[in-house]
Amino acid sequence: MKSKLTLSFLLVFSLFVSVNAQSERDNVKAVIDALFDGMRAKNSEQIMGAFSENAIMQTIQNKPEGTFIAINSVSDFAKNIGSIPADRQLDERLTDYVINIDANMATAWTPYQFFVNDKFSHCGVNSFQLVKFDDDWKIVYIIDTRRTEACVE
Repeated sequence: MKSKLTLSFLLVFSLFVSVNAQSERDNVKAVIDALFDGMRAKNSEQIMGAFSENAIMQTIQNKPEGTFIAINSVSDFAKNIGSIPADRQLDERLTDYVINIDANMATAWTPYQFFVNDKFSHCGVNSFQLVKFDDDWKIVYIIDTRRTEACVE
């Protein structure tokens, strides 16, 4: 009897942990989706809302002289997206989400394809670091790759 009770408790506990973990993954995914929805809408405020204060944005760039990392200001990025003309549409389409969470820290790996006015531009991967502040997940760091070759369209 005792072993059945223990087994039942473990089963219920593991279901609770699994449901809670999935819910947190959904919350992390929602922040990332809000960022890209804000980009498509050219909504600077929505973009800024996905990030923590002092968040860092970086892009790995490959040039003839070598690989280097470009650093971007989140506020400049949001302002630039918000000022894109109405006839130019940007669409970063995420093709997958690999999300890992430990306590109030999460990582997300999101391969993407980028389109300008529905024309393929480039592809790559975003690597996000997020932190849960009180009840809200925020992006604290993002680095991405960009390439035009070896892309799946």
